[in-house]
Amino acid sequence: MTVAVTACIGLGANLGDAAGTLRAAFDAIGKLPDTTLVATSPLYVTPAWGVEAQPDFINAAARVDTTLDALALLDALLEIERQFGRDRSREQRWGPRTLDLDLLLYGEAVIELPGLQVPHPRLHERAFALVPLADVASELRIAGHGTVREAAFRVGHDAIRAL
Repeated sequence: MTVAVTACIGLGANLGDAAGTLRAAFDAIGKLPDTTLVATSPLYVTPAWGVEAQPDFINAAARVDTTLDALALLDALLEIERQFGRDRSREQRWGPRTLDLDLLLYGEAVIELPGLQVPHPRLHERAFALVPLADVASELRIAGHGTVREAAFRVGHDAIRAL
């Protein structure tokens, strides 16, 4: 029997009806095979990161229990992005997007593969990911950085507001 793993997904969008897109993405995540949507965070308005000359983002997080392995879960998330019009091959790094789904945590696993790093790189530095993640998984551990709650406490998040 396969044991379910708790995984956490970061959601973000800043093109079109970003809030509506995130709500629909929660539904799509909840329909993934061998996966149960356990919790969703509120939506947050966050300033653009990386390329700052773009609209603010709407960010959120989801917590799932899944028997999919990490790569299969990532592939399913990338397919959801494509269904919402995202074409990663044609976009600017850290630029505007219709939908961004990032596998932030997969249990306590540390994964270093081409195209997949878990915990997500720089998660412990990114308030736009940590604030919503703390709503659904504050007690989970980020390898080398303590709990999500501890990491969220250490980053400045004054510019983030609930939608």
